[in-house]
Amino acid sequence: MPSSTSSSRRLTAADRPGVAQPVPTRDVPDRPWPSMLLGALLLAVLLTGAWEWHWRAFGAVPGYRDDDALWARQRRRIDAGDGSATVLVGASRTFFDVQLPAWERLSGRRPIQLALDGTTPLFALEDLANDPSFSGKLVIGIAPDIFFSGYEYLKGVGRYFHKESPSQRVGKVLSMHLVEPWLAFYDPDFALFTVLRRQPWPERAGISGHAVRKLSITEADRNNYMWSKLETDSSYQALARSIWAENFNHPPPTAQEAAENQRTLDEQIARTAAAVARLRARNIPVVFVRDPSAGDYLAFEDRAFPRKSTWDVLLAKTNAPGIHFQDYPQLQGYDLPEWSHMTRASAERYTAALYQIMERDYPPPNGTRW
Repeated sequence: MPSSTSSSRRLTAADRPGVAQPVPTRDVPDRPWPSMLLGALLLAVLLTGAWEWHWRAFGAVPGYRDDDALWARQRRRIDAGDGSATVLVGASRTFFDVQLPAWERLSGRRPIQLALDGTTPLFALEDLANDPSFSGKLVIGIAPDIFFSGYEYLKGVGRYFHKESPSQRVGKVLSMHLVEPWLAFYDPDFALFTVLRRQPWPERAGISGHAVRKLSITEADRNNYMWSKLETDSSYQALARSIWAENFNHPPPTAQEAAENQRTLDEQIARTAAAVARLRARNIPVVFVRDPSAGDYLAFEDRAFPRKSTWDVLLAKTNAPGIHFQDYPQLQGYDLPEWSHMTRASAERYTAALYQIMERDYPPPNGTRW
């Protein structure tokens, strides 16, 4: 006999396994959907236009997004048949101060720009040393605080290059054609949540320092030059300087920290020497370049990374030529608004002066040009 808690309802066909259940229906409210969609689109266009207008008024102009994909596009040129070109690696000074058009006017060939903001070029140097497709010439920019500290802020770009998928390549192509050349606000510095984070919120324990602000404009082939706002807006220039200065007055390192810093420096130089030896075995010319810095930034570098124990040791261990801006009058006297990077006009002149020194003092073999 069935339990008193069980249902006495007889099973129907719909209750049997394998029988399709009826799809529940829901009434769609009677609304002016086309008008609502059009209104939403108009609102989106209005808000996007207002955001774009705001940043255009601030001085922003469209430029290409210097992300992993843009770097990978230039790195692929080596494997795609341009392996005999001159390649530039380094940190942001090489990225800002060496202008590809100026170089091309002198050499007849545009170099490949692989320098990265705030990142030691050692990973790229080792990658090129291990790549048989590369048979050209290499210029290695040295920013002392980045290179000798082993700071690898953007090292992941190398992993991205080796693992980039076809869909990622296509996505970058579409972005470069449909978005980046047209919208100034697409720069990461102007993203809404980035802007919100840098508002003057109350200070929180353990949170210090400010993110580096937008400093440059990047072109499709990674030719990069200083944003003119740093020249024309004294308050923005002061802001950029103040962000650099946050690193200038740290307390002296403890004995343990000093020993660790020395180990890092020695490791950076040893790895560099090994990579240069592999390049030299393939007859690839290598030149190190110490690009200019000025003001409080130069004073900090001289104090924390003395030339005698860093640059001089690097050249001795690698047995490679080096061009230090302090050794050449023609590499001095340029305009560095925030102490670390040149204006576009100065960078054009500096590139020409640097190229002429390289051609005169360190000409490549076999009559080729840098």
